[in-house]
Amino acid sequence: MANSLHIVIVGTAYPFRGGLATFNQRLAQQFQAEGHHVELITFTTQYPSFLFPGKTQFSNEPAPAGLTIRRAVNSCNPLTWIKVGHQLCKQRPDLVICCYWMAFFAPAFATIERLVHRNRHTRCVALVHNMIPHEPTILDKLFAPAFVRHTDAFVALSQSVVEDISRIEQKQLPSDYALALKPKTVSPHPIYDHYGTPMSKADACQALHLDPQYDYMLFFGLVRAYKGLDLLLDAFALVKDELPNLRLLVAGEFYEDEQKYREQLTRLGLIGNTDQQGGTDSRVIIRNEFIPDDDLRKYFGAANLIVQPYKSATQSGVTQVAFHFEKPMLVTDVGGLAEIVHHGKMGYAVQPQAKKIAAAISDYYSHNRQDSFIEYLRLEKDKYSWDKLTQAFLTL
Repeated sequence: MANSLHIVIVGTAYPFRGGLATFNQRLAQQFQAEGHHVELITFTTQYPSFLFPGKTQFSNEPAPAGLTIRRAVNSCNPLTWIKVGHQLCKQRPDLVICCYWMAFFAPAFATIERLVHRNRHTRCVALVHNMIPHEPTILDKLFAPAFVRHTDAFVALSQSVVEDISRIEQKQLPSDYALALKPKTVSPHPIYDHYGTPMSKADACQALHLDPQYDYMLFFGLVRAYKGLDLLLDAFALVKDELPNLRLLVAGEFYEDEQKYREQLTRLGLIGNTDQQGGTDSRVIIRNEFIPDDDLRKYFGAANLIVQPYKSATQSGVTQVAFHFEKPMLVTDVGGLAEIVHHGKMGYAVQPQAKKIAAAISDYYSHNRQDSFIEYLRLEKDKYSWDKLTQAFLTL
């Protein structure tokens, strides 16, 4: 096609696992579907092993078909940043997209961008998931400004991230340079649409060895302090007697001490006397493991409410998986979550307080809101297509 572009996406991708790798690969597929030439450049070393809290950084699933993925960036070796920057400068792609989510990678991205700009052709646009992470460190003050300085424009997935980028920019500019702020746009997180067709509750429960007679609400994804699982457990304790048929399914690898949650379960009376490990006799079922893509339809199929009780957030891929499987959501009104989940229409957006979360859970199950929420959710799905995100990049 006449307006076909050469696009390079720099960020995490296969063989690394996780939602960010999935996002970058799906973005590349969309650009390719629109006729562009796309290459993904990912890491040889992403995190040093001593900095990674999980069990493994790597996927055990097959490589995504039809994508060109090159491992070239060692996050700890500046020589690789320089090499990739020089290579891209010579290749002269039309667009380089650096996929930013934490300051640890800012020096690598900034170095690559600085060198690429020497060809006076390539535009460097950042895809920013989080500018200031949920668990900030001194690196955010030291490294993030350099990345912002060398980036031509920014695509963020929520308005709160745009505001964080602007604050960093403004600290680098004199007060009368407000008009010098770089172009930014918000394009909401698209729906993850590649996880297969929805699975019936009966089939999902059978696959997960769950009793289908119960209602299940799902807390899905890596368990970290900012995600508020402790708030959800406190909230569940407030409604457990009112809703005896309700169970909480926690599915995701713990990136902090699981034992403190076990102790909270016992304290709140949410653990079964015959099953102290949180099995099917408990009000809370815990699956402490990384959930591969092929199993998502099982967990979302078993649940009829997806709960994200985050204490801080920008946006969440879990929300868009729930959209794909047409599952009502309960989120907290932090970051950009309430921009996506319209309160009282497709779910709930409440303050991150146990009593508020408990009231929403009670309302949902006591008044049987599921069908009306799903109907509205289906009407909203078209807003979150991948072509809207690619258009945001091309417009900038």
